[in-house]
Amino acid sequence: MTHYDRLFEFYQSGSVPWDQPDPPPEVMAFVPTLPVGRALDLGCGLGRAALYLARLGWHVDAIDFIPQAITEATARAKQAGLADRIDFHVSEVNRLEYLTEPVDFALDVGCAHSFEPDELREYHQGLARLLKPNAYYLLFAHLNETEPDPEARRWMDETNLRHVFDKGFTLERIEYGQTQVGDQPPWRSGWFWFRRTL
Repeated sequence: MTHYDRLFEFYQSGSVPWDQPDPPPEVMAFVPTLPVGRALDLGCGLGRAALYLARLGWHVDAIDFIPQAITEATARAKQAGLADRIDFHVSEVNRLEYLTEPVDFALDVGCAHSFEPDELREYHQGLARLLKPNAYYLLFAHLNETEPDPEARRWMDETNLRHVFDKGFTLERIEYGQTQVGDQPPWRSGWFWFRRTL
């Protein structure tokens, strides 16, 4: 089963674990410290982070490759009176050629950790093109175990992440933890605060 198929099943079932009213606490603690501007919500799902950013005055490009997620997120933005502040796009987040406006902040809560190495490089190139100098990119990712089980699901390789984003970005902060979805075993995870450099 592909990553798309797994996510599509969540939306089809109506049981989406990340369908919460607010974005994660790390986002809510960090975003208010930033000057308001233009943001990217990469893998926006049902729009919780995009709506939060828009309420604070940001203009948001919110992107997800599941059409059903974008349809519902768009409806929620209209219901909240925020449709004029959010542009929703059905797209893969490593294919951002259609975006041209410079961006002040990019957020990815659990999207890029499913990428193959070549997809991560494409994703990096898109972010490097769009983010303004000194802009932040905040990433939440499930991480591979330090001694991986060959039968376990593969997530993001932190060494590769650091290598790819070493070009044009500075990693300013990391917070490690564990994440559990439903009754599945917990995964290693981390929050990464990158800053765009020249």
